[in-house]
Amino acid sequence: MKSPSTRPTLPEDSGSSFEGLAGSAGVTRTQFVRRGLATGLALGVAGVLPDAALAKTKPPKAPRLPAGFTGTFKSRYIKANGLRQHVVMGGDGPPLLLVHGWPQNWYQYRHLMPALAREFQVIAPDQRGMGLSDKPRQGYDPATLANDVIGLMDALGQQRFAAVGFDTGMEIGYALAADHADRVDRLVVGEAVIPGISPSPPILAVPDPLVGKVFHLLFNRLGGVNEELVRGREDKFFGFIYEAEGGPKKLPDYAVKYYVDGFASSRDALRGQFELYRAAAVSAAQNQERAKQKVTLPVLAIGGELSLGELPAVTMNTIASDVQTLVIPNTGHWLAEEAPDEILAALTTFLAPFRQGA
Repeated sequence: MKSPSTRPTLPEDSGSSFEGLAGSAGVTRTQFVRRGLATGLALGVAGVLPDAALAKTKPPKAPRLPAGFTGTFKSRYIKANGLRQHVVMGGDGPPLLLVHGWPQNWYQYRHLMPALAREFQVIAPDQRGMGLSDKPRQGYDPATLANDVIGLMDALGQQRFAAVGFDTGMEIGYALAADHADRVDRLVVGEAVIPGISPSPPILAVPDPLVGKVFHLLFNRLGGVNEELVRGREDKFFGFIYEAEGGPKKLPDYAVKYYVDGFASSRDALRGQFELYRAAAVSAAQNQERAKQKVTLPVLAIGGELSLGELPAVTMNTIASDVQTLVIPNTGHWLAEEAPDEILAALTTFLAPFRQGA
């Protein structure tokens, strides 16, 4: 897939002033603020959000958000599929769902969201078990996680949408496209294996340099001892993951601290993020059943050259019939944070037909 010759430029992380992003978008400060408010007002008038959810709408709290972010995006809680879900929303246009990966939350897409909000209504929830969403003990298989998303989109009055999912968001994205084909228009996925589908070497045969990148696939499935080992050492465990899986452009210390503090905030927060991996056997069985019929909607599969590379493309070509592929040079696992300009350029091109109603 070729990127367009002229790519949108993202602002640097620079606090929460309006001027940087509003100026780059070619709109006034007042217009920029109004765009952010329009979504909430329209939903309120339409009655698709409960009064309690609207009452709790407020600017998202996170470090070093791009300029103007809190003027466009609002944080709220919405009860859907029996789960209180935290979601950050803003922008105008057709709905674009951003599904985060492990061990992160909606914040991983912060660099992309302001530019995307000029063309889409951007919807970035926290998954079950992570971020500020509820952390029940059950429901971490892809079918339930996809149903969480469908319930959220129903509550927002959105019938059909495009979706982006990286890391564990890739498996959720696949479940959405396979189980709810009438709801998803286009799908972008990247940097993950899908249990039951992706080729995987025997764990003991992994070369030494790769051990740090893959050990968590088994460690995270342990039934409790992993929590005991990590509790009180969250900075060491998650800090190692962020370092080992990244490329030359490391995640900034403030972002690592934000993620780590979230997982260290309670026993439920630490347990919840492991539950996704403990559901691996159920997930594999579900995915093998899904794979009996290929997904037909357009898919873009992205890998980082220094991480999974072509593997997302290999995986998606196994289970989907209309796949475009992209490998981003000199990039590790954290696509949206390591290579936001390249990801934004790819999304701009791939999502154009959905944006134009084609």
